[in-house]
Amino acid sequence: MIDSAIFVEKLQKAYAGHIAVRSLTFEVGRGEIFGLLGPNGAGKTTTIRILMDIIKPDAGTVRVLGEPPGKARQRVGYLPEERGLYRSMRVEECLHYLGELKGLPTRQAKQRTRELLERVGLSDWSRHKVEELSRGMQQKVQIIASLLHDPELIILDEPFQGLDPVNVDMVRGLIRELAEAGKTVVLSAHEMSLVEMLCQRIALIHQGEAVLYGPLAEIKRQFSPNALEIHPPQSLEGWPEVLRTELQDGQQTVYLHEESDPRAFLQKMLKEGMVVEQFKAASASLDQIFVAVVTGKNGRS
Repeated sequence: MIDSAIFVEKLQKAYAGHIAVRSLTFEVGRGEIFGLLGPNGAGKTTTIRILMDIIKPDAGTVRVLGEPPGKARQRVGYLPEERGLYRSMRVEECLHYLGELKGLPTRQAKQRTRELLERVGLSDWSRHKVEELSRGMQQKVQIIASLLHDPELIILDEPFQGLDPVNVDMVRGLIRELAEAGKTVVLSAHEMSLVEMLCQRIALIHQGEAVLYGPLAEIKRQFSPNALEIHPPQSLEGWPEVLRTELQDGQQTVYLHEESDPRAFLQKMLKEGMVVEQFKAASASLDQIFVAVVTGKNGRS
């Protein structure tokens, strides 16, 4: 049992006969960075909108910071999929206004705006109109808007969208800082490599259901049955234990049949006089797992 920032049980939502979310269950622990993943149309955004009390579920139980979603709204920061800045306003004015909408006194809204603009490198742009900023700069302003009121829970829907590599790295660092400060972060993104760096636990939603849920390290182990990384590469085609081999960037991955014993396989290689400098269990990337699950090419044993 975890100390839940978010608790969702048997959540359901349909639109005009189309089931968007089907008996979805998951929990997000306080202080963690949790990945809420899935292909377009999987039900992620619908789920997030229910968490934010923008729409109501048809059935199921939802608790946000221990309360019904509507009561917790002021304690939550939200970066929506659809961006919503006032383009004709100056950056600082826009953020002051958004901070006040979240209940901040004017003085505090101005102070938080200054601090956060400096943190993301936009202090020099504070008096420019929002419409004068690049897409990446506007994205950073939108992220600031979700953090102005110092929320306990932050839900970020595609936070890396439109950012160059330098700013991707900056936002990644900011997300880690939030977690280190005790905040809970729910991250919905298509950049699987970044999710892999940041999240310890994930839920992968497909067709409205959580098809994968739990610790990322455990999920990766499930998707790498009898897969080995071997260096230097060896000629192993035709060996009865070998299902297939892959070679990428000088790294050989060998997939054994389910009944094969990796230790016995290593002993056989050594008896054949092969030089083996590296022999270890391979781990599937989150990107590979995502594709395998969504396309139905499930590699789990």
